[in-house]
Amino acid sequence: MAEQDYFQTISQPSLAEFKDRGSRFLAYAYPISSIEEFKERQQELKKEHPKAVHHCFAYRLGLDGNNFRVSDDGEPSGSAGRPILGQIDSKALTNVLVVVVRYFGGTLLGVPGLINAYKTATVMALQLVPVIQKPIEVPYQLQFDYTRMNDVMTLVKQMGCSVVEQQMQLFILLTINIPKARLDETLYRLKEMHYVEVVKV
Repeated sequence: MAEQDYFQTISQPSLAEFKDRGSRFLAYAYPISSIEEFKERQQELKKEHPKAVHHCFAYRLGLDGNNFRVSDDGEPSGSAGRPILGQIDSKALTNVLVVVVRYFGGTLLGVPGLINAYKTATVMALQLVPVIQKPIEVPYQLQFDYTRMNDVMTLVKQMGCSVVEQQMQLFILLTINIPKARLDETLYRLKEMHYVEVVKV
């Protein structure tokens, strides 16, 4: 199994709580697939915890290593977002968001204390959920006649492709994601179906 055919993420959301000298750190971990999803989760947590003093977070999306963001949300620079991201990266995860909501307990923890708290809360949240491997998928568009629908859908299922969008005009336009590990095999079999036009999206 070649590494670059799969990526690792978490299977479901999780929540863990870490306490230090009266402060509560609630770490929420989510599998996400877009920045829009991150914004939705962030809004939900701000509504759920309006009295919390900080909503610090980190996320990593995609596979090129460049799509990530960290926020200390008012904590000393580098004391929250970076330690959270560090834990996501130490497990080699992507498409993951962790938001740590802090309720202040009256005692200042200092930067080392904060780094430890945000890091520990994140570790706990990520330990609660199974890490899963998902296939990296490549989008393609197929165009074919209605009468061929069954044949095409049978192949799509056999190859473990997912259907993204289906448009019906005079013909059927199907956008699918093909697992990278089975790309050559799938394209070969699609090209054998001479009635299917295959275009990379």
